[in-house]
Amino acid sequence: MALKTRPEDLALLGGTPAFAEPVHVGRPNIGDRRRLHERLDRILDSRWLSNDGPFLEEFERRLAALLGVEHCVAVCNATVGLELALRALDAAGEVILPSFTFVATAHAAQWLGLRPVFCDVDPRTHTLDPRCAERLITPRTTAIVGVHLWGNPCAPAALEALAARRGLRLLFDAAHAFGCAHGGRMIGGFGDAEVFSFHATKFVNTFEGGAIATRSAETAARLRLLRNFGFSGYDRVECLGINGKLSEIAAAMGLTSLESMAEIVAHNRRIADAYRREAAGLAGLEFPDWPREEAHNFQYVIAEVDETRFGLSRDALVRVLHAENVLARRYFYPGCHRLEPYRTLDPEAGRRLPVTERLCERVLALPTGTAVSAQDVAVIGSILRAAAAGAAALRRRGA
Repeated sequence: MALKTRPEDLALLGGTPAFAEPVHVGRPNIGDRRRLHERLDRILDSRWLSNDGPFLEEFERRLAALLGVEHCVAVCNATVGLELALRALDAAGEVILPSFTFVATAHAAQWLGLRPVFCDVDPRTHTLDPRCAERLITPRTTAIVGVHLWGNPCAPAALEALAARRGLRLLFDAAHAFGCAHGGRMIGGFGDAEVFSFHATKFVNTFEGGAIATRSAETAARLRLLRNFGFSGYDRVECLGINGKLSEIAAAMGLTSLESMAEIVAHNRRIADAYRREAAGLAGLEFPDWPREEAHNFQYVIAEVDETRFGLSRDALVRVLHAENVLARRYFYPGCHRLEPYRTLDPEAGRRLPVTERLCERVLALPTGTAVSAQDVAVIGSILRAAAAGAAALRRRGA
């Protein structure tokens, strides 16, 4: 692992790759292995592996307390969480949501037979633009799904006002926003419900899992029915449901992750600040800011690449980084509206999504998490500077 001091040091220009092993975006954080092993032993000794065991109940209580909500329902993953929440909220017909998001946001609606209507995003926050959302409301619209992208709150007050004024349900995909706050309130208590992801790549994880937070006792009760086949007792089924339960082993990992949360967030913040220092002065490489006065998880380090000013396109810079074993990623390329089945169902969607289209060509996610060190960031910073300095030579090489 060596700094790149000249463009000729870059792997694409004949140099040796900076990293012998790949550096990833979001390698899993493990937490205290001893505490996890203790919990796993208790699970195995009790032989209570699933079906609302003591670790699951403790995990839900801890989540609700941290988020400042009355109810939190843990589920097997966030995609199922979105589906359960949409079902519990009686969404039907059309659902307005951004295209600039992970495809699961749209898939959850489409899977239920709803029609995702793609809305453009704010160029500063990258989250759903409430003004664009209002223009898309029709008599068939029943719900809006906002996404708190990169931990940035998705205009909660404006969307809550819009939903109330137009009689719509409001759901937030909060997969990126666990541990984040808005206006002094933790993300989790806005809208009718908010869905979190605890996938392995999230800074707090349950191996695979998610949770739905809500202030409504009625919604929470319905979610608990829906996630367990509609069972309300040993042999009584009240409604159509599926198996969306979180296992005891997953809940044990979640509790262990929560105990390391402050340490992980502090590390993430140091890494995010280090990237900004390394990229200071690089024209055309811009890091969207976060609300400094609010709690934030710093889970993602996101940059926008302006090809005209930087000298290379985002995709060319990705090729440079990959050659160095820095596995930076294009988020969320090419946009949900350009993926199936949506590009067939709504082939003209791109015409109403100019900000989304631009971001899909510019956004770059850089490696972070506890597996990434400050020294790693220094080397990645040197690659970025060498790439900018050697942009012309890289273009000639076809980068």
